[in-house]
Amino acid sequence: MSKLPKISIITPSYNQAAFLERTIQSVLDQNYPNMEYIIIDGGSTDGSVDILKKYEKYLSYWISEKDAGQSHAINKGLQVATGDWLAWQNSDDTYQPGIFWELAEAAQRNPSSYLIIGNMNLINVDDVVVNNLIYVKPTYHSILAEGMVLTNQAAFWRRSLHAKIGFLNEDMHFGFDYEWFLRVLSSSRAAHVNRVWGNLRLHNDTKTANSQISFEKEYKSIRNGRESSVFIKRCYQLRRLLLLLIQGDWSYVFRGIARRLSGK
Repeated sequence: MSKLPKISIITPSYNQAAFLERTIQSVLDQNYPNMEYIIIDGGSTDGSVDILKKYEKYLSYWISEKDAGQSHAINKGLQVATGDWLAWQNSDDTYQPGIFWELAEAAQRNPSSYLIIGNMNLINVDDVVVNNLIYVKPTYHSILAEGMVLTNQAAFWRRSLHAKIGFLNEDMHFGFDYEWFLRVLSSSRAAHVNRVWGNLRLHNDTKTANSQISFEKEYKSIRNGRESSVFIKRCYQLRRLLLLLIQGDWSYVFRGIARRLSGK
């Protein structure tokens, strides 16, 4: 166990009792011997605290109190985390089985990478996969041009980064993950593992479903003065397409082309 990197997972949560237990189980069921799990609840009133008490002997730290939003809650967890590698997993999303071991192997193969990402499934309220997203190795300029072509549900970074670039921007409530990964990639290299690592749950109460205008507003403010031209965007789209083909994801590429041609 001393040779395995310690992994710290932070879950911010507020009134997600319908999905929280599945998130917790997806972390604990990794059966990874060198990890800590931290849950920061925002003072839920829907039974979430009962779930936390049910699992508290397996948790390294948890608290339920009013906070200033998701980015603040995540920072509270990050600031008490002691792992070599950190991540946050939302309280309605899940990890795929065995991926902590895959992260440990990837970290050993990529000693100069400070961010390692995997792919993601989109799932419904019953955990059924409805779509998938396959990524490629991200760079600062690629996500600046294309946006969030990576996701926190399948991303881990070295804790040592925080001493260099700080923590999440608590003034943001929608695009803080985009701003965070831009900062990470502006100062360090990344690696990609072509495996599904996380599951993003689609349901009617997500911020993505209900706050698209707010997301676009914060994304615009984040890119202020750094907008990419249409030509540069097309270049990075072509880069991603070529890397997907090199990875062997031909059917995924052809499916995407077909959807684009059909106007979907």
